[in-house]
Amino acid sequence: MTDANRLAETAATVLSERWVLWAPFRTVALLQLRLDWSRQTSEMESTPGASNKSPESSASTRKHSMEDRFKEKFTMLHQKRQESRKLNYEQVIEEDRRSKLPKNYDLRRKRQEWELEQMELKKAAEERGEDYDRLQALKTQADLVERKEAAKKMKRPDKGFSDYETMTLRQYQRLSGNIKPDMKTYEKMREVIDANEFYPGVNTLISGTHYPTDAALNKLAEDIRAQEKKRDQYHRRRMFDPDAPIDYINERNRKFNQKLDRFYDKYTEDLKSDLERGTAV
Repeated sequence: MTDANRLAETAATVLSERWVLWAPFRTVALLQLRLDWSRQTSEMESTPGASNKSPESSASTRKHSMEDRFKEKFTMLHQKRQESRKLNYEQVIEEDRRSKLPKNYDLRRKRQEWELEQMELKKAAEERGEDYDRLQALKTQADLVERKEAAKKMKRPDKGFSDYETMTLRQYQRLSGNIKPDMKTYEKMREVIDANEFYPGVNTLISGTHYPTDAALNKLAEDIRAQEKKRDQYHRRRMFDPDAPIDYINERNRKFNQKLDRFYDKYTEDLKSDLERGTAV
């Protein structure tokens, strides 16, 4: 075994005894030490005046130089080990933090960021005096809107009237969904009202303790008037058309003919026109 191999093996053994290294680190350190020894030997041989020195002085110089190189390599490998340990610890902490989050945390966070962005865009459009919904409609394809509407109808189909309880529940959900919270008024009420009354329990009497503001009363009145107007439009009486053809003998027969026209008029329109002209076979 040459001096370079023997010295490299000794350095690697010392390195493995001083620090507990992985096998790849030990192999890399051994290769680097052998390469450094060969480079150092070639530099010493190519240096002018090296042949004039005695073998003992040359060996001593090479020995001190290689010791310095070994110390530098030891320090560098020690720093790499400390750095890898720190990175592994940070990754373990991050993985543990992510494991404790809900499963849909990323989707919820992206959804909240999208909603915040939409609110900022809407606010900027209102400041410019533009209609935000109209701007969004101009950027959306018509076929995409149709697919979204079709998917929405399939997901929540309108079953129509079934009973009065279901109708009342639907009206309650619709009216409560239109209510927008007023956070400023909420914060003011929480500052004024006592905590026991603001957060009532089973033993708290809240009857007569709430005094609505004038703005809230006006808003309630406007909402009731809007409901009445919509109800009148929905149940409006059909106006009598004097120019409409008379094909009935009484009111009951007129309503019956209207039902027939509603369902079968598109199929019997040609036959009806032929009968009126007298050209029917």
